[in-house]
Amino acid sequence: MKAEDGKKREPVIRVKNLYKIYRVGETKVKALNGVDFTMYRGEFCAIVGTSGSGKSTLLNMLAGLEKPTRGEIVIAGRHIETLTENQLVAFRREKIGFIFQSYNLLGTMNAVENVALPLSFQGMPRKKRLELAEKYLKLVGLEKVADHMPNQMSGGQQQRVGIARALVVHPQIIFADEPTGNLDSHTTMDVLKLMQKIVREQNQTLIMVTHDDHLATYADRIFHIIDGKIVKIEENGGFQAG
Repeated sequence: MKAEDGKKREPVIRVKNLYKIYRVGETKVKALNGVDFTMYRGEFCAIVGTSGSGKSTLLNMLAGLEKPTRGEIVIAGRHIETLTENQLVAFRREKIGFIFQSYNLLGTMNAVENVALPLSFQGMPRKKRLELAEKYLKLVGLEKVADHMPNQMSGGQQQRVGIARALVVHPQIIFADEPTGNLDSHTTMDVLKLMQKIVREQNQTLIMVTHDDHLATYADRIFHIIDGKIVKIEENGGFQAG
């Protein structure tokens, strides 16, 4: 989504002067060293960096899983660095979806039950949550395997179930941590195209963390992080194909 669309872009995440400093013995390690940026509604952003660059720390901060040493994180109008643990749990439940590298599906539940699981934490009746889960399985092209257990599905299918599970709560923001790390290159392409399509159609914000520059080319903007600093933010105009 670009500014020239004629619409005013709506900021969803604003980060200001963000630091995370760890103590290792007598040494201070700056995992994040003064980070500033804004991410918008309907945007697919990739945070790219090597191991130890600070990308996972940044993701954890944005998701409210770790507190910054200093700085501001404003998500959907709320300063999440000031929230209590209970407030953060509620905030994540209402606003955020997660897609994991290892799928994290429950082996004792079939595909549709795995997708419906986050809705049970919201107290939604079983019939309604299974109906909604079926709708999202269809969105990711898996309605035919709704009754399959995880061990009956390929890695690509399991990751699509993981995407449907992240989407079912209709989050404003979806975080994906190396989401295709366990998939072959063809399946990776399919999953990334699916993520791209969903962000557009649902007008959600997707933030993917990856060490792979090529995977990042599927995003609208690429945030390059080195030694805890965003060194470059790349507008990606060439990804529209597919």
